[in-house]
Amino acid sequence: MSLRADTPAPTSARIHRFSRAERWVHRATAALMGVCVVTAAVLYIPQLAVVVGRRELVVRVHECAGLALPVPVLLGLASRAFRADLRFLNRFGPHDRLWLRAALRRDKRRSSRPAGKFNAGQKVYAAWIAGATLVMLGTGLLMWFTHLAPLMWRTSATFVHDWLALTIGVVLAGHIGMALGDPEARRGLRTGTVSREWAKREHPLWRQ
Repeated sequence: MSLRADTPAPTSARIHRFSRAERWVHRATAALMGVCVVTAAVLYIPQLAVVVGRRELVVRVHECAGLALPVPVLLGLASRAFRADLRFLNRFGPHDRLWLRAALRRDKRRSSRPAGKFNAGQKVYAAWIAGATLVMLGTGLLMWFTHLAPLMWRTSATFVHDWLALTIGVVLAGHIGMALGDPEARRGLRTGTVSREWAKREHPLWRQ
């Protein structure tokens, strides 16, 4: 039986959210960050250092992963979709302030947390982790190339590097915890598509 001419076409249950390039950038960055965190833990936790051993090798792996950390993002700039999403992440509107106020009040009502393609929490996280990565790269270079700066600078760089590394570990744990609580968001990063229902519920201002 054929459909009547005036019958609307069925709406797709899934919509595009991330391109292949964006998914690659996220996976590569996550892998490099994971290597940095794990090797840092081995270097600074004595019990792990004893179990793993080969400290010189761990140091080299940590340094190489740290230097490579910005590379996926730099390569991703060749993607138009990735550049467009960076612009979305860099824009902070009135609805984002409403989202943050609701989050601070622990108001979990959907109506109190309006969001476009990215919510305010994701924008703050992206800006913070980008800044933290640059600081870690700069302080790491001062620690690695000892001739770049006087001893006092290197000592300060070591202090900042160590404590910021701990902070990054805590923030990443929170990020992973939130991702584990949202299977559809994870599916979007894995396949590039999300359900239309999820998009309307979590990102009502997103123009797909």
